[in-house]
Amino acid sequence: MPDHAHEPVPVSVAMATYNGSAHVSEQLASILAELGPRDEVVVVDDASTDDTLAVLATVDDPRVRVVPSRVNRGYVRAFEAAIAATRGDVVLLSDQDDVWLPGRRDAMVEALRDHQVVASNLAMLGGPDALEGPFGQPDWRLGPRDDGRRVANVAGILAGLKPYYGCAMGVRRDALATVLPFPPHLVESHDLWLALYGNLAGTITHLDRRTVARRLHDNNATPSRPRGPRAVLASRARLVRALLTMGRRVRGLKGQRPVATA
Repeated sequence: MPDHAHEPVPVSVAMATYNGSAHVSEQLASILAELGPRDEVVVVDDASTDDTLAVLATVDDPRVRVVPSRVNRGYVRAFEAAIAATRGDVVLLSDQDDVWLPGRRDAMVEALRDHQVVASNLAMLGGPDALEGPFGQPDWRLGPRDDGRRVANVAGILAGLKPYYGCAMGVRRDALATVLPFPPHLVESHDLWLALYGNLAGTITHLDRRTVARRLHDNNATPSRPRGPRAVLASRARLVRALLTMGRRVRGLKGQRPVATA
């Protein structure tokens, strides 16, 4: 059999799983239908206690590579490990329980030709397309108008008012030297970490397209119900720390790009 280990990989999908046996097969089927023959899916399983690994073992596709973790480290570390294990020129993030919409791969790759980070929009699986915003906005979404609003985007991230979701985002490989490793204090919101990089470095684009249907259930990593005041304040403090850390990294880039300042 030919050895494909050293062939170039155009697109990698980085997925983290944890007790996701109920939906991961449907998600992988929607992803594999989108990918090309030389693309790959890297799944890091975060020490699931259900039969997720057994379900993954039934996926008979050489493009899928499963990396089991012996200890549970949380979804942020699992995503970090999955991203670090990819080989593709483009890395698309994926949750374990959503469904990719047709055309996602090609649309994201095209958007990343001139930018290092792309953020797209969500639909609700089995529900309305429109994502409702925190103040009842009827259609909370990103679009090209956001490309030139980097300062406002950063402020919106800190305030919890920008709909950046990792499952609808992608990065180019040349961004990974800056975004990885995730800092130890990043224990949630790896998607906002990527969005901070894209905005601070001036290299993010916002795709006005719904590329994934999100499944809402009680075990979503992103909570669907509002958190209490203490939890919100702690989360905002962590985001400020992430902003300061990413700001230092971006300023340290050789051939520095313009950095947004608030």
